[in-house]
Amino acid sequence: MASKKTKERKYELAEQLEELFDNYSKLFIVTVDNVGSDQLHDIRKSMRGKAVIYCGKNTQMRRLIRTLEEKGRTELDKIRNACKLNVALVFTNESLTEIRDMILDNKKPSPAKAGALAQCDVNIEKGVTALEPSMTSFLQALNISSKITKGSIEIVNDVELLKTGQKIDASQAALLQKLDITPFAYGLIPIWVFDNGSLFSPEVLDIKDEQIMDTFTSCLKTTAIISMECNMPTVASVPYSILLAFANLLAVAAETDFTFKQAEAIKAYLADPSAFACAAGPATGGATGGAAAAAAVEEEEEEEDIPAAGGLFDEGGDDY
Repeated sequence: MASKKTKERKYELAEQLEELFDNYSKLFIVTVDNVGSDQLHDIRKSMRGKAVIYCGKNTQMRRLIRTLEEKGRTELDKIRNACKLNVALVFTNESLTEIRDMILDNKKPSPAKAGALAQCDVNIEKGVTALEPSMTSFLQALNISSKITKGSIEIVNDVELLKTGQKIDASQAALLQKLDITPFAYGLIPIWVFDNGSLFSPEVLDIKDEQIMDTFTSCLKTTAIISMECNMPTVASVPYSILLAFANLLAVAAETDFTFKQAEAIKAYLADPSAFACAAGPATGGATGGAAAAAAVEEEEEEEDIPAAGGLFDEGGDDY
């Protein structure tokens, strides 16, 4: 009877996973190491309506994904190959960055566990502790110098107990628990992101659209420059080549009698710039134009009042 229920449960989970792949185009592959059932329930509750967490055996997930591949979903082979160790799938159709942040925010402080890897460096500061004097031999076994002070154990020097990535042994875990130190925080950790057939690292989500556009623009300019210098037309350089050719044609038309429709305005301006200055006068504003005109009149009057330079030297007659 129990085996029958287990088999029915497997079929139910398989149908559920297939339905999730049909309804969602994005997912995270996350590690669930040191995450208990209660914590996982709280995470599911906090993400309800935005994401669905699926936990199952890797063999079962790979078997179902292979079945979907045979039905034409060949892009899922990347997910199948990534289903290793203790992982779960987080399905969503929302913003990947938002869901990633929600996953990382759902961490729970936890004591050190024997056999686990340290997430960070753990140091114990010197000073009086709440340990009883009978624990002195325990500290000595860990090479931690201590002494008895007013009925309690005092750690003499700062102790570097663990380094990041170091495996925690039972003695270290017991000491941290006795000191009531919970140095780690466990939760779901995204290791892969799947989006519409592409599998990539979660760090890619930190790249902003502005950064992508700036990089693309810089590469486009570099390509255009190299293409023009090497006389190798490309999609990037053709617009600049056309602009340069047009500028050369305008220069030729300005210096010769040769003309074409787009050069007529330039040639007319070069022939009579004053006509364009009068036409542009009203656009600058009446007050500005009037002030400019008045300043020009005053300047002409001042020039008339000043005698010519030749008169200064001719006043004494022709002595030379």
